[in-house]
Amino acid sequence: MELILGYLGLGLVLALAGIGSAIGTTIAGNAAEGALKKKPEGSGNYMVLSALPATQGIYGFVAFFMMRANVVEHPAVVFGVGLSVGLVCMLSAIRQGQVCANGIVGISQGHNVFTNTLIYAALPEFYAILGLVGALMV
Repeated sequence: MELILGYLGLGLVLALAGIGSAIGTTIAGNAAEGALKKKPEGSGNYMVLSALPATQGIYGFVAFFMMRANVVEHPAVVFGVGLSVGLVCMLSAIRQGQVCANGIVGISQGHNVFTNTLIYAALPEFYAILGLVGALMV
């Protein structure tokens, strides 16, 4: 039973981080689609901001890859770490997508907020990085 929990933890870190990235990128992507109608010349900035939440999915994959060696020896730890890192990455990606969407809307309205949006979007990213570092330290 413990081994099943360990593998469930591996699945959760990968799935939750991927789900968060999918939701976050579509939140920003939806804003980008609307912004393209208003200010199409900002498409490069929209694309960069829309892609930012995808990084949490990468962090989930790295955590999965690094923790898989411990699943047989420490399945309960892998479950706990996988669940917690997966949740942190998921929520971080969703909230980062919302920050990026607001920045995209601001750019489409003629405001020069691309750099500020990148800085604000880095803040939720920081917590996903901390989660990944914590997983690697276990």
